[in-house]
Amino acid sequence: MDRTPGLSVRLKLTLSYAGFLMLAGALLLAAVWWFLLKYVPSRALIIPGSTDLTQGVFPVRANLLRVFAPRAAAVLAFLLLFGLAGGWFLAGRMLAPLTRITDATRLASGGSLSHRIGLPGRRDEFRELADAFDTMLARLEAQVDEQRRFAANASHELRTPLAVSKALLDVARADPGHDAGELVDRLHTVNTRAIALTEALLLLSRAEQRTFARERVDLSLIAEEAAEMLLPLAESHGVTVETRGDVTPVTGSHALLLQLAVNLVQNAIVHNLPDQGTVWVTTGVRPDGVVLTVENTGEWVTPELAATLTEPFQRGTERIRTDHAGVGLGLAIVRTITHAHDGTLTLTPRPAGGLRITVELPAGPGAA
Repeated sequence: MDRTPGLSVRLKLTLSYAGFLMLAGALLLAAVWWFLLKYVPSRALIIPGSTDLTQGVFPVRANLLRVFAPRAAAVLAFLLLFGLAGGWFLAGRMLAPLTRITDATRLASGGSLSHRIGLPGRRDEFRELADAFDTMLARLEAQVDEQRRFAANASHELRTPLAVSKALLDVARADPGHDAGELVDRLHTVNTRAIALTEALLLLSRAEQRTFARERVDLSLIAEEAAEMLLPLAESHGVTVETRGDVTPVTGSHALLLQLAVNLVQNAIVHNLPDQGTVWVTTGVRPDGVVLTVENTGEWVTPELAATLTEPFQRGTERIRTDHAGVGLGLAIVRTITHAHDGTLTLTPRPAGGLRITVELPAGPGAA
C-alpha cells in the first residue's frame, strides 16, 4: 500500500516525552509562583533600627517577578532540550525490538521464511509479539515446504500414467498388428488410475479449504455405511470386518466424513494379512468428544513408518505391491478431513502387527 510520508514513531515519541516534560515543568513553576504569591507580601519594610513605618517601603512582588521570570524561562528551555535528547534516546531504546520485528517482516515478505527474530529478555508486549511472529514463520515455513513436496509428488504421480499411456500408444503405432484389445484394457487401467488420482487431489484441496456445509451426523452410522460399502472388497481379500459402537453425533460434512471412514476401512482391508485377516471398526463417546477407531491385523509396522503414513503419496514397503494400491493419498485425505473438522488423528502400531488408527472429533449436540 502506498502511503504519504509522515513523522516516524520515534520522533512522535520524542516530541511526546519532551512535551510532557515541559508541561510538568510548567506546572511545577506555576505551583512555585502560586506559593510565592500566597506567602510573600506585596510590600515589605526593611529599615534596621527604625521605628518609622513610613520609611523603607518597597514592592516585593514586582521585584520577585522580575527575578523569577527569566530564571523560569531558562528552566523551561533546559527542560525542552533535555526532554528532546532524552526522549530521542529512550524512544530508540524502546523501539529497538520493533525494528528487529520489522526487519524480519521484510525478509519474510521477500520469501525468506527461515529467519527468526529470537528476541532475548524477559516477557513483555514486544517479546510476545516477536515470539508469536516466530511461531507464525515456523508454521508458514512448514506449510510451504509441505506444499512444495506435495506439488512435486503430485506432478510425479500425474506424469506417470501419462507417460505410460504415451508409451503404450507409441508401441501400438510402431506395431500395427499389436492386439488392440490388450492395448485398450491397459489404457483403461492407466486412465482409471489417473482419474482416481485427480479426484483424490480435488477432494484433498476441498477439505483443506474447508469449503463444505456442516450438519449433524452420526459417526457410528457412517462407519457402518463404509463397512457395508467395502464388504465385497473385504470378502475378496479374505478379511472379516467387525463394527460396533454407540451413537456418536458430530457436526460436519457427511460426504467428507464418509470418505474418511471409507479410506480408513479400505486401508485396513488392503494392507492386512494375506488370509484370515480382521478389521475392527469402533465408535464411542468420550468426555471431550467422539472417537472412531479402525484396527487391523497385518505385518508389524515400526513407529517411525507409522508417523509418515499420513504424508501425501507415502506408502510402506509392501503397500505399493498390492492389487489395490491406491494413489497414495488415502491417509493424507483422512488427516486433512480430520483437521478440517477440528479433530486429531493418531496412528499407533499394534504389538501383534497392523495399525490402530484413531480419529477424535468434537462432539456434536446430543452426545452423552
